[in-house]
Amino acid sequence: MATYLITGGGRGIGAELVRQAVARGHEVFATVRQVPANAPATVTYIDGVDMLQPKTLGRIAEVIGDRSVDVLINNAGVIGAARQSTLDMDFEGFRHTLEVNTLAPLRVTQLLLPALRRARDRAGIAKVVTITSQMGRMSYAASDRIAYRASKAAVNKVMQGLATDLAADKIAVLLIHPGWVKTDMGGTSADVDVVDSAAGVLDRADTLSMAATGSFVDYAGRKSEW
Repeated sequence: MATYLITGGGRGIGAELVRQAVARGHEVFATVRQVPANAPATVTYIDGVDMLQPKTLGRIAEVIGDRSVDVLINNAGVIGAARQSTLDMDFEGFRHTLEVNTLAPLRVTQLLLPALRRARDRAGIAKVVTITSQMGRMSYAASDRIAYRASKAAVNKVMQGLATDLAADKIAVLLIHPGWVKTDMGGTSADVDVVDSAAGVLDRADTLSMAATGSFVDYAGRKSEW
């Protein structure tokens, strides 16, 4: 059994990651703004956590205390404001998108480094998995949802750098594109079921080794373009 901490665990991919991680026998902590009505009793929910309010992230460290965390999954994210064109930008919405999708994953990872190192000391490795998107790849010139795309391109670079900096600590870092998933964010036209996406993400986390740190893959394990 491993200990997982999953951000944004109240809905969408996050809620399914929580459900499946519990079903696999893992101990699960999940950050939420408020505990969902149908919350599994075996999950420790860290409520009151708002990725737009950095001061609330301290709740995570308070609840974790001196425990170890084997796997951190940075899942919480937003699609961004309705108006996010390079020709007509909601700049406050852009800032919020960067705050949640780019800065918060790094903040949470830094907060959890002591817990990750404790897990590393016990198991020989700890893992940081960040849910990103192929919409942020630099090889794709599409311009719709540009704030979202920019935030994902930025978090990809941040996590790539984090993988370099944590290599000596034996903390592996992986970026995962979950697919275009049928959730409130992905919409009904999406082509990947949330159950399949979450299962793939957990499979990638379970098998992650230091040899693959800094990689960018999709939920099925296929290499993604930067």
